[in-house]
Amino acid sequence: MPGRHIAVEGVIGAGKSSLARLLAERLHAELVLEEPEANPFLEDFYKDPRRYAFQTQMFFLVSRYQELREKTQPDLFHDAIVSDYLFQKDRIFANINLSDRELHLYDQVAPLLERDLTPPDLVVYLQASPEVLLERIRQRGRPYERLMDPKYIATLTEAYNYFFFHYREAPLLIVNTNEMNFVHRRQDLEDLVARIETHREGVAYVNAAGMAEGRS
Repeated sequence: MPGRHIAVEGVIGAGKSSLARLLAERLHAELVLEEPEANPFLEDFYKDPRRYAFQTQMFFLVSRYQELREKTQPDLFHDAIVSDYLFQKDRIFANINLSDRELHLYDQVAPLLERDLTPPDLVVYLQASPEVLLERIRQRGRPYERLMDPKYIATLTEAYNYFFFHYREAPLLIVNTNEMNFVHRRQDLEDLVARIETHREGVAYVNAAGMAEGRS
């Protein structure tokens, strides 16, 4: 599948970067990882969301655009491209965190950038409950994430579910990861990779056993 672009998505703590790394290795793909720590406003945002939301959001929007424009081009050395984010998901955070005036300005900029980017060939949405996400965040122990409000994770989870329930720009796999551990259980990874390699159209739902639960 030369040049195929797979975007892995999910709320903070869902495991998208871990899966993207595993997929890139398995598929001999170029790996495109977001680096949230590079955002100089992020830690301030978690301390004072209202004050630093716009700066944080615009930094992410521009950096994601620049990275995808530069890196999501097929080359001679990789069979595919795997990223741990979807550009369009930026709007989820904008809708939650920005004031009406800030969102109006954001809406002037984001569409201009988005039209230059080609949708991925497949989106893998890693779904998990807020309780599971919070436990995973706690276990990985990133200092700036300790400031997160559990209510914010719950809000994000609801917003992500709504976004991907309506997402139709690319084939979509929705994976329930509450009982899945593709990092430490090889069979979970094998089942998931098999689904990713064969899914080409529409929406499919995958449970912990790696079997499709439904399709639309």
